[in-house]
Amino acid sequence: MIFPILRDILHTPVVEIILHLKQSPGMTVKELCGVMKMSYMGVKQHCDAMAEKGYLDSWRHPVPHGRPEKIYRLTSKLDPLFPTASAEHLLELLSHAERLFGMTAPEKLLYAFFASKAERYAKKVTVETELENKALVLARLRTADGCMSVVEMSGTGGLRIVDYHCPHVELLRQYPLIEEIECEMMERLLGCTVQRDVEERSGLRRVIFSLISPAE
Repeated sequence: MIFPILRDILHTPVVEIILHLKQSPGMTVKELCGVMKMSYMGVKQHCDAMAEKGYLDSWRHPVPHGRPEKIYRLTSKLDPLFPTASAEHLLELLSHAERLFGMTAPEKLLYAFFASKAERYAKKVTVETELENKALVLARLRTADGCMSVVEMSGTGGLRIVDYHCPHVELLRQYPLIEEIECEMMERLLGCTVQRDVEERSGLRRVIFSLISPAE
């Protein structure tokens, strides 16, 4: 995964700006200043420089008073920084399995793959007792696998894990069963009901896993 390596090595404002914009539908320079603790002009210079090179685009958002706000977001030119699983060979493998062993073979292989992943996750997730702690550990593990996961509170006060990147999007389109398998895996690890939703707006796509504890 290229992006965490760059972040660990470089520690530059540009890398932090990219990360914050990746996990948002777009941000103003003022909003970036707030989370980065940098001066307005310092952040603006970096944003303008990236926009000139085509790494960011922007649009004006009207506000009740004053001039419209300028909002920045990432462009597709930065996609190579974020991990994508090579779906071509996986899809070919699953296709061969179906031809050789029958229509249920891809499904069985996918279940086996996620069972193996769940076993790897369980060694670290199940040592925690509180749901929030389990969610934090699981989000870190999923981030290491390329999902850019964070734990957030929903508007109603419930916990949720939000993925801001999908490294296996092509595989998911071909085999939507993965959505169900992944939710089942998370439910076993967290010991609660997991509801999956996809939200797309302003160029941002995120997958939201709402965690519903047994007491709710």
